[in-house]
This record gives sequence, structure tokens and C-alpha cells, in this order.
Amino acid sequence: MAHLELPALESGLDDIRRAPKDDGRLEMIVRRPVVEEREVVDEGHLDAVEGLTGDSWRTRGSKATDDGSAHPDMQITLMNARSAAVIAGERDRWPLAGDQLFVDFDLSEANLPAGTRLAIGSAVIEITAEPHTGCGKFADRFGADAVAFVNATRHRHLHLRGVNARVVQAGTIRAGDRVAKI
Repeated sequence: MAHLELPALESGLDDIRRAPKDDGRLEMIVRRPVVEEREVVDEGHLDAVEGLTGDSWRTRGSKATDDGSAHPDMQITLMNARSAAVIAGERDRWPLAGDQLFVDFDLSEANLPAGTRLAIGSAVIEITAEPHTGCGKFADRFGADAVAFVNATRHRHLHLRGVNARVVQAGTIRAGDRVAKI
């Protein structure tokens, strides 16, 4: 698939801004069992220690910690499904973004500041302050204009690339579950 140029990406902003602010939907769950592998699942379990069960978050580690261990505030990544649709196109390309949860929900700073809790299925997650930005892999998959789009200062508050979260209450989640602020 050809990468979209900035004007085409920007044309999707109005739809992204219309995402639900209080009562949304979990559109897709993606596990990353190993680096560069993706499994779309209908159901998953969020665990306060492991994150998304079956995902490699904990064993993969992080460059954001001094010792290279997994960063507790980057346990779960969420991306707005409308943003994913604009950037990646068809649903089967969304997992390439590398996120675990794709939600039809407003992820903007104004709507979900760090510390906000979301109920999804029987689990509860908390949005963290760790930034989630476009990287080299994201650029390879979706193009330099996609990285410029999600990282643009004028759009940064919308969190077009997504947000990081941590699990505060373990539970089962399913595609189609309600996503709600608590």
C-alpha cells in the first residue's frame, strides 16, 4: 500500500475529533508474542504484572528504563481506531502500528489526561504520562508523512499516535467491549 501524504492524512482530522469522549468501544486487540509478530485476538486478559497476557511487553524490555527492563507506565498502548484507519487504511493493516488496543475513543490530552482511568470489559487501566510517538518502524510502515502527522506540535494534544497505560485492575477484555472513563 502506498503511504499517504500529509494533506490526505490531515483530511481525516475531523473524523478523528468526533471519536466518543465518554463511552467508546474496543475495536481490536493485538498481542505481540515476539518482536515483529502480531496476533489479532477476540479476547484477552489484562494483568497488572504481565500487561496483556501473551504479549511480549514484559520480556521485550524498554530503552526508557535505566536497566532495560519493561517500563511499568508503558505496559499497554492504545491507539484511536479512527486515527489508525486514516494512517493505516484497512483494518488488517492496523496491527502494523504496534499497539495492543485500538479503541473508538477520544484519546486527546483534554479528554484523557495522565491519571484518567478507563474501564474495558472487567479490567481497569490508567493513562500514564509517558509519551507515545511515531518512531522509525512506524515511518517504515506508514511513511515519513505519517510520523510528521502524529508528531506535529499542532496535533500533539490529540495523541494521534496513541497513549500509554498501565493495568490497575486485572480482567478480561473482548473486541466490542465498552470503553468508559471512571
